[in-house]
Amino acid sequence: MLAGLSRTSSLSATGEVIVAAYHDRLAGAVAYFGPAVEKAAFFNPAWPIIRMLTVDPVDRGRGLGHALTAECIARAKRDRSPIIALHTSPIMTIALPMYLKMGFTKAYDAPPIHGVPYAVYTKAL
Repeated sequence: MLAGLSRTSSLSATGEVIVAAYHDRLAGAVAYFGPAVEKAAFFNPAWPIIRMLTVDPVDRGRGLGHALTAECIARAKRDRSPIIALHTSPIMTIALPMYLKMGFTKAYDAPPIHGVPYAVYTKAL
């Protein structure tokens, strides 16, 4: 989790960093990027996106990843977007099934990152 959190200061320059606490300590975080905010070229620039969801391994299974993702969805609705997107990989064995259960569907393949396959997933709002 600390590796993901180390990037939050750069993410907060254009995105909204949302954190989750559990028993008065930091347990997770995610970044939300609204519509029309600059993002990777493989995303539609009008789509809000979710990036860098991270939950401390000791806090997994408590619903924090779901809650952080749900908050991003709520912000996309606040921004009146008809869709929200993210990119993930099959190696994300906890996150990908959660996103699918939350109604995200694969839209198209994204460029590999460090040789790992990725795809863009979207959810209609």
